[in-house]
Amino acid sequence: MDEVLHEKIRDTVKAVPRGRVATYGDIADIARAPSARLVGTVLNQDGHDLPWQRILKANGTFAPHIADEQAQLLRGEGVTVVDGKVDLRVYRWEDAVKEAPPEEPGLW
Repeated sequence: MDEVLHEKIRDTVKAVPRGRVATYGDIADIARAPSARLVGTVLNQDGHDLPWQRILKANGTFAPHIADEQAQLLRGEGVTVVDGKVDLRVYRWEDAVKEAPPEEPGLW
């Protein structure tokens, strides 16, 4: 992977403020990464020092293998988690909303 893109993804994740969330797709859009999956790869391989808990799936849910820890960390930041889901209409990072294309109807 391009090192510049790798660092752009990391920098974008770092910018998500405490108490806010973004989707993998939001981060990909802002960082100009080719896919949300690449954002997940960067976080998995080199995200231990980042606020990785603030990055969610497009429907506001967690990756299954980190769901419990992620929910706990987000609750510690004041984010409400209901039935394993965060309401993106309430907690989505404002910069992600400005930068990212609109989601399909019916998703939050």
